[in-house]
Amino acid sequence: MAGVLEGLRVLDLSWGTAGPMATMLLADHGANVTKIEPPGGDPFRSQLGYHAWNRGKRSAVLDLKQEADLATFRKLAAAADVLVESFRPGVTERLNIDFASLSDDNPRLIYCSITGYGRNNSHSDRPGYDALVAARMGLHWEQRGRVGGSATVLSGKAPFSPDYEVPHEAQQGPPRDGPVFPASRFPSMGAAYAATVAISAALRAREVTGRGQHVETSLMQGALAAGVMSYGVAEDIEAEHYMTWVADSRAPKGLFEGSDGRWVHAWPPSPRFILGAGEGDTLQATADLSAREDPDRIGLGPEELFVLHHYWEPMAKTVKKFTADAWTQAGADAGVCIQKIRSPEEALADPLLVADGCVADIQDPALGSIRAVGITYKLGNSPGTIGEGQPAVGAHTDAVRKESEQLVSQPDSDKSTTLRGGPLEGIRVLDFGLAVAGPYGAQVLSDLGAEVIKINALHDWYWHSNQIAMCCNRGKRSIAVNLKHPDAKEAIVKLIASADVIIHNMRYPAAIKLGIDYETLREQHPRLVYCHTRGHERGPRENLPGNDQTGACLAGVEWEDGGCGRGGRPMWSLTNMGDTGNGFLAAIAICQALYEREKTGKGQWAETAIVNAQLLNASHTVARADGTGFDRPKTDAMQTGFSAGVRLYPTTDEWLCLSLVTNAHWNALADALALPELQAEGRFADHAARSSNDDEVAKAIEHALSTRTASDAFAVLDAAGVPCEISSEHAGVALWNDREAIDRQWIVKYPHPMTKELGQVGLAFSLSDTPAQIQRRPLMVGEDTRQILSDIGYDDNAIDKLFESGAVNDQRVYPALADPGAATVDSPWAAKK
Repeated sequence: MAGVLEGLRVLDLSWGTAGPMATMLLADHGANVTKIEPPGGDPFRSQLGYHAWNRGKRSAVLDLKQEADLATFRKLAAAADVLVESFRPGVTERLNIDFASLSDDNPRLIYCSITGYGRNNSHSDRPGYDALVAARMGLHWEQRGRVGGSATVLSGKAPFSPDYEVPHEAQQGPPRDGPVFPASRFPSMGAAYAATVAISAALRAREVTGRGQHVETSLMQGALAAGVMSYGVAEDIEAEHYMTWVADSRAPKGLFEGSDGRWVHAWPPSPRFILGAGEGDTLQATADLSAREDPDRIGLGPEELFVLHHYWEPMAKTVKKFTADAWTQAGADAGVCIQKIRSPEEALADPLLVADGCVADIQDPALGSIRAVGITYKLGNSPGTIGEGQPAVGAHTDAVRKESEQLVSQPDSDKSTTLRGGPLEGIRVLDFGLAVAGPYGAQVLSDLGAEVIKINALHDWYWHSNQIAMCCNRGKRSIAVNLKHPDAKEAIVKLIASADVIIHNMRYPAAIKLGIDYETLREQHPRLVYCHTRGHERGPRENLPGNDQTGACLAGVEWEDGGCGRGGRPMWSLTNMGDTGNGFLAAIAICQALYEREKTGKGQWAETAIVNAQLLNASHTVARADGTGFDRPKTDAMQTGFSAGVRLYPTTDEWLCLSLVTNAHWNALADALALPELQAEGRFADHAARSSNDDEVAKAIEHALSTRTASDAFAVLDAAGVPCEISSEHAGVALWNDREAIDRQWIVKYPHPMTKELGQVGLAFSLSDTPAQIQRRPLMVGEDTRQILSDIGYDDNAIDKLFESGAVNDQRVYPALADPGAATVDSPWAAKK
């Protein structure tokens, strides 16, 4: 079947991670992607991940500084639908290929810029490498959380039980204080997701307005998206149920070593399951040990920290009695989330993932037969197709030049519609989602202008009182309804009839039981876009409980971030993008389905899974079919970095992060720090010598920095042109004084009835013609019940009867809340709703 993006022409002028990954996703779903490379090729082609990210693309070499090649490129751009570029701010203007220049010739062009920090701000000229953006944003300090939780620290409040000390063995991360360098390229991952969903939404908008537009995101916004649960602040941090133990660095996170030396992740930690199933000489796992059946399950409150540590040692000893595989099978038998932690190469050798298609076999011209991340989201009408392996540099240059002479420019549009409320203005979404993975996708749709109605259970007030839930439920109206109550059925039927999109992540048999499965709805609602997301791939694991953690175990993310390949312990990062990546992928699939619906009038099925997002997060790795890998960067056991040139270094007061990419960077470092062995005639003057003596090189640099303060070292190195940033534990606090980020709504604050004032990560993207927006603060369960019922035709008397019967409720479900306060945000678009 033709891909949903079949017929679209995409020009890829990006490099690094974010742009190549975003354009891979477009190519996987039918777009004709041409990678425009400079003479000599993309300077980042040595990345192993390029063998995944550049599949299905053509390669053409054009020198945009030469008049003839620039003319060829402008002809290509005049006929293109989408252009993705990652030049530093100002470069495209100098080359005369910026949005303003190209859109004059092609008003339908969707032009996506991915920069380090955005344009025209105080960060814009800083080097935009992943490690450095993470350092500048304080993301390294959020990997294992803070004492008391990041929200406590960023809000300037005292942590819960500040004097409570715990053994290192029970905590995550290396046996040292300070920042943690993860293997995951979180800033680029966040930017890749943001770029792809914004492009997809802009395609839908273009079908309505006839116009293209400038889409922008940045690695800074990507870092914020990754840290959506780490950068929040609140005025009243002690509001009931708001804080949890999850973000407290002292809390055990359910990581245990088995008898075979392999690790498992049990999330949430369940003493009843582990101690009960492992009590004897053989594992005895039954369904009555599941979290659902546990009357003593560990709650979310900070005080549960004591309970976690009470059980940690006996749980660790019990897990040590059996192998990681045995525990994984026991979890499957009992319906408990526990999963063996494996490497990315092991993940790519998993026949279940291959059978699903989320891992794919590719014939790569350079590496031969390889395995890589496959199709990460599927549409009912077009599940996607993996193209040919990464082409050689310039393999299609002649064909592309010839094509440029024959292309017809994009036609002018006679449409005059505007969508000032966002590219999804006019779209109603029903969010039946649970926890984070489902609701986060609906929040992304809200930021793009959709009207999102959250279908809450009557008891949801407890979950929605905490910081985690608030991170994925802003911009939505809420109706509190008992879906199993017979009097609620008519209201749900009417809501579904009014909807354009349904999104949920409940296990599909539950949706069937409730009568809200796609097969039931599609005949009556042929325009409905229905998105279901899961924890696992299709197959034997499909209906097992799954979450961010199980996906990270299966895909190799926890292995990578813990430096297990170099002797470290696995780690679940608090900026992990499994749940949120699933949400982004769902939003991308929905936007592309809506784009197709504008042309055909028909809705369709869409699906993705948390494990798919985690495979994408680990897609810097490709492997052979037997699970053997290729040489690639791996984080060291102490989680300081990949190599001497890309890592964190301690100074006398703080930490400094380097990201040396070119020989010029190394030469500048050698001169600035007076390191003769790294200079032109030294032992470590070339890449081969440095690589084979990496530990010795790192020690030399560490010694040179050990007598300097971070600010002094930064001043010297930055002036010499060495890419570096201070990795400060105070960066997250400083963020909330960044007026530019606040003005752009990259971070936002609003009044909240529980916490008085609430601060959260804001927009991950901007769109010039159909602006993204923050519509409302995080919802209070049931606060819009009466208005929503009125909107779908119920009069006051009928609404009162629904309340009396117990079918619905409003914010009074909260035990100690009388007035939820205004839900809207003071923004230019607030009046739209």
